[in-house]
Amino acid sequence: QVQLVESGGGFVQPGGSLRLSCAASGSIFSISNMGWFRQAPGKEREWVATITNSDNTMYIDSVKGRFTISRDNAKNTVYLQMNSLKPEDTAVYYCYAFTVKRWGQGTLVTVSS
Repeated sequence: QVQLVESGGGFVQPGGSLRLSCAASGSIFSISNMGWFRQAPGKEREWVATITNSDNTMYIDSVKGRFTISRDNAKNTVYLQMNSLKPEDTAVYYCYAFTVKRWGQGTLVTVSS
């Protein structure tokens, strides 16, 4: 059974950077499209970025040019590099394995001065 464990969240000032990691167990990682979603307080969960099993990437407009999704199949890990963070990026961030429809537990990112 696939398990996803996120890490790397924390508190950062506006303009700062964080890198989130999502480590996956199981053998499906290299064949699964992987994604990052986020849920801000009082809002619904929204899609942020996807990386396909052939390394194509897609982003929500609000993070284009600031966030970068990447994967390391040898480590069964997907990353989200977040630069130029804004207060509106504050949310719990979740990784998602599309092939098995499985979520991680989430990691909190707080952007505030």
